[in-house]
Amino acid sequence: MTTQHLSKPIQAFTKTLLFCHIPKNVEEVLVDPKWAQAIQEEIEALQKNNTWRLIPLPKGKKTEGCKWVFSVKYKADGFIDRHKAMLVAKGFTQTYDIDFTKAFSSVAKLNTIRVLLSLTVNMDWPLLQLDVKNAFLHGDLEEEVYMDIPLGYMPSSRNKMVCKLERAYMD
Repeated sequence: MTTQHLSKPIQAFTKTLLFCHIPKNVEEVLVDPKWAQAIQEEIEALQKNNTWRLIPLPKGKKTEGCKWVFSVKYKADGFIDRHKAMLVAKGFTQTYDIDFTKAFSSVAKLNTIRVLLSLTVNMDWPLLQLDVKNAFLHGDLEEEVYMDIPLGYMPSSRNKMVCKLERAYMD
């Protein structure tokens, strides 16, 4: 496959994609400083937003697992902007009306975005793009949710401790 017919920025972006490795597990990440920094930034953001507190697991309660998801953010010119790590709770093991009573995820429909873009063009409004480094839902949880301590998070008293989620979060 050739990229010669593409513009120089697109060629650079394509080359970056070909040689950019996105790790599949934490063990692979912790040996690479740029990915380890991405995990550290995510953990600091979660702590700053009081997403959880460490407690011993109460009797009769179970924990939800969690996993790290990794991605690369690019600049407009196609070069790497930063490495991003996102911690995701494995909520699929919960049971409706036992572990939770309602679920909500804000997702914009494509038609809504098209209408907004059309209004922007027709009304001659300025259009800006931004990348939010850490976006959080600031909803307090009504249910008690306990999550395993994520790999890469090294609290001083890790033994038999779990993360009690205090706030609903989404990254």
